[in-house]
Amino acid sequence: MSDDLSSVARFLFEAGTLKHTKRTGWWMAGVRDPESVAEHSWRTSLLASIIARLEGADPARAAFLATWHDVAETRTGDVNYVGKKYATSADPKAVTADQIVGMPEALASTVRDLIAEYEGKESPEAICARDADKLECLIQGVEYLAQGYANAQRWIDNSYGRLTTKTAKDLADAVLTADSLDWLRHALGEKPS
Repeated sequence: MSDDLSSVARFLFEAGTLKHTKRTGWWMAGVRDPESVAEHSWRTSLLASIIARLEGADPARAAFLATWHDVAETRTGDVNYVGKKYATSADPKAVTADQIVGMPEALASTVRDLIAEYEGKESPEAICARDADKLECLIQGVEYLAQGYANAQRWIDNSYGRLTTKTAKDLADAVLTADSLDWLRHALGEKPS
């Protein structure tokens, strides 16, 4: 391979910092050890593929967008909504431009296009990925609520109100009528609570 991949190697280490970057909004709900950005992005990618398939969009593309949707947070951190009120939010496209410097052009253009598509909010896949981002927050809120964090209800309600696709709303309704351990009961052959 003729391309120098040292910039890609640096980026991979940079991306790994998202495994340790906490989602800061949950601190306001009293969650002591909230999920990381990487944990959030993983389930968001699964949700994006599900929503896209059920909405008639390309599930692989939606999951691809969701996988990359918070990658700028390696440089900006996870700035919650209150923080965004006071701090100038960095343009994800500008952060991405810095992150891809030196990468082989085929990879750099792919990443640049992914971020532009997600931020553009227009393609069916971007819409599904953005709904997945909100739905993942709702699901995480339900899990935190079950752990005793009553203030998580605000995040559940706000996330629900931001959903746009029928599938995401229907999935949210199903999540809100389920118990977070129903999957375990079902796997063990137990009756739902």
